[in-house]
Amino acid sequence: MKLDSSISAVITGGASGLGAASARALSALGVKIALFDLNEETGAALAKELGGVFCKVDVTDEASVDAGFAKARAAIGQERILMNCAGIGDAIKTAGRNRETGEINHYPLDKFELTIQVNLIGTFRCIAKSAAGMMTLDPIDGERGVMINTASVAAEDGQVGQAAYSASKGGVVGMTLPIARDLAQELIRVNTILPGLFDTPLLAQLPENVRQALGAQVPNPARLGQPAEYASLALEMIRNPYFNAEDVRLDGAIRMAPR
Repeated sequence: MKLDSSISAVITGGASGLGAASARALSALGVKIALFDLNEETGAALAKELGGVFCKVDVTDEASVDAGFAKARAAIGQERILMNCAGIGDAIKTAGRNRETGEINHYPLDKFELTIQVNLIGTFRCIAKSAAGMMTLDPIDGERGVMINTASVAAEDGQVGQAAYSASKGGVVGMTLPIARDLAQELIRVNTILPGLFDTPLLAQLPENVRQALGAQVPNPARLGQPAEYASLALEMIRNPYFNAEDVRLDGAIRMAPR
């Protein structure tokens, strides 16, 4: 797909991190941008910077997603690009003991369900609704649209405490091929990126010595990934018309240890 001002993109989780980097990269090529996020202050500021539109969207809420797509399409037209970057994570063992009291507790199921709702169902919700919109478009150079999803290396080598996160991201990986097959006749491509340890707002909350230690675990280059590097891969997936139904690790060759 040729990227220019004739193309519109919706980016979930677009206010910061991987989503914001992708929005900047697409906007630099002229693509019109709509950002879906719950962080209204940051998202609105970035949308203003890029000349795009911000839509306050909760991907777990169908009415909110519908309203977001309606607002985005009214402002920049029907999107030909969807990037799913919205996501959450936590670290809780399936069952464990309190180190001080010895009390046994299991994973709070409401938190497990929320992770699945945001990372997996929220991603699919946006895919399904965006695909229906893309199907109304005429093809350009044999394509109606492209979708990029965000999983994680935790989909393949989840660590202690990542049962919910790994399940949600594994689901994103698992549905990439069948969705690509579902949408093939409609000329819509679907790919997924599995980022490793990236310098996102989540890791920015950690002390600098911890961040340095995490980066040192990466074989080569021995550092945290930069959001612009994620955006670079996303652009290639969008531009290359033969890139379809792929799940690609972007992780500096790391394979996560149990802890």
